[in-house]
Amino acid sequence: MGIDRIKRNLDFGNDIDVVIWCREKIMNKSTVIEKRGKNWYIQSGDYVITVNANTYTIITAHREK
Repeated sequence: MGIDRIKRNLDFGNDIDVVIWCREKIMNKSTVIEKRGKNWYIQSGDYVITVNANTYTIITAHREK
């Protein structure tokens, strides 16, 4: 479900592996990571990725408005 939600939020087709895409964004040196409550919020460019702080599961990703 999470993969489909991310693809829908970012208008990605089926040809992109969203887990690899998110991982590359998270590993980028210019990325800003902030913990708020039970989640990590990763901002890379105009994208925000939300990761659960306990399980490190990617919850969602979207473009910054």
